[in-house]
Amino acid sequence: MGGPSQSVLLKRIRSWLPPRNRDAHKNDFGHVLVIGGCRGMMGAPRLAALGALRGGAGLVTLGVPESLEPLAAVGPWEAMTLPLPDRSGGLTARAISRVHSYVKERRVSSVALGPGLGGEKGVVAFVQNFLSSVSVPTVLDADGLNALSLRAPSSDTPPLLLTPHPGELARLLGVSTGTVQKDRSSSARAVALRYGSVVVLKGHGTVVTDGNQTYVNSTGNPGMATGGTGDVLAGLIAALLGQVSAEDVSQRLWRAAVLGVYLHGRAGDLAEKEIGSVSLLARDVLSYLPKAIQGFSSIHPA
Repeated sequence: MGGPSQSVLLKRIRSWLPPRNRDAHKNDFGHVLVIGGCRGMMGAPRLAALGALRGGAGLVTLGVPESLEPLAAVGPWEAMTLPLPDRSGGLTARAISRVHSYVKERRVSSVALGPGLGGEKGVVAFVQNFLSSVSVPTVLDADGLNALSLRAPSSDTPPLLLTPHPGELARLLGVSTGTVQKDRSSSARAVALRYGSVVVLKGHGTVVTDGNQTYVNSTGNPGMATGGTGDVLAGLIAALLGQVSAEDVSQRLWRAAVLGVYLHGRAGDLAEKEIGSVSLLARDVLSYLPKAIQGFSSIHPA
């Protein structure tokens, strides 16, 4: 973004999230489908769903292995659930037909794919089938990224927004994590160009790039280096995909990524001031998202 001052940056990104009209309807703010979860990792998709809800999505659905749906049904209560075919608690390739039907029938506007998904063969097959056959903008996270690394780059994918940590980005490039960390911006740009996507390389000074323009985030703190914060970010960005103003899908992906990363880090900074960095949890980031978002959106006067 060319290194604008903080005040200029805030003014710019504030304009990306339009104020809400008083007669707004939930369908005006997008329907996020979070697909994830497996035996032992059901907290991840639930955190992503909460990130989407706190991020302002009008509707959120949790797509999870059907044998584990009761664990998703206990919360968040505001989210719907979509039971998907599984084997021993992990999704199988058969789940893709149900996802296709749901995306079409329920007008899903964005997908967060990967939180807690696991790495079984059936899961990898499901992700690869998804990438070849679904067209809605998709935030690919965690195990979804690992499945992507096993697939040759292709233009036959939905509009993608990738949210790797350095190890995941290293697998996508076929290099070491140390190589990525030596030049985070260049590494992220290389992945963005390889996959025709927007990349969010998480960590200190989170990098957002589409291969041409690059933004390095200034919010966030070491207390956010704890399990679950990345799941919250994936859900938050997926929610913003249904709300940001944009001229085309590429701009929509870019703006949702930059805004999501900024707000996520800002929420973490607000939490850290009250709680400290040692005891900070992903749920604390969720709790402070409303304060972080205040000032970026408001209700139109009557």
